[in-house]
Amino acid sequence: MIKQISTLLLLCLAINLNAQTIFGKWNSKDDKTGKVDSVIEVYEKDGKAFAKIVKIYDPERQEAVCNLCEGENKNKKILGLNILTGLKKDGKEWSGGEILDPRNGKVYKCYIKLTNKNKLKIRGYIGVALFGKTAYWYRDE
Repeated sequence: MIKQISTLLLLCLAINLNAQTIFGKWNSKDDKTGKVDSVIEVYEKDGKAFAKIVKIYDPERQEAVCNLCEGENKNKKILGLNILTGLKKDGKEWSGGEILDPRNGKVYKCYIKLTNKNKLKIRGYIGVALFGKTAYWYRDE
């Protein structure tokens, strides 16, 4: 009986700790409509955070390409596109990387930070973080 309770407590702790991470799937909302328009998967590779678009809700955008992007992302399908690259953990936030806005093809410096277990703050900026835009993603359950 004690072993079962211990196992249950460890499982609950593991679930709670997992919920306190930036990694996983997140819902992104359209700025204009406020509706969820895509699902972004944040993942770790070589100790850095990356994110790609794994679902687009609008059926007419399923085959959309990033025609405003430059370089290697020019005309790549938005579905599957890496939009967040190379962030490193720095205390409670991840910074030092870039975020791509596939709507306008622009790349910004950025940092991300959990505001709570189900809300991720993304700050994209040019130059210094004071001049930029903040978006929030919500954990996809």
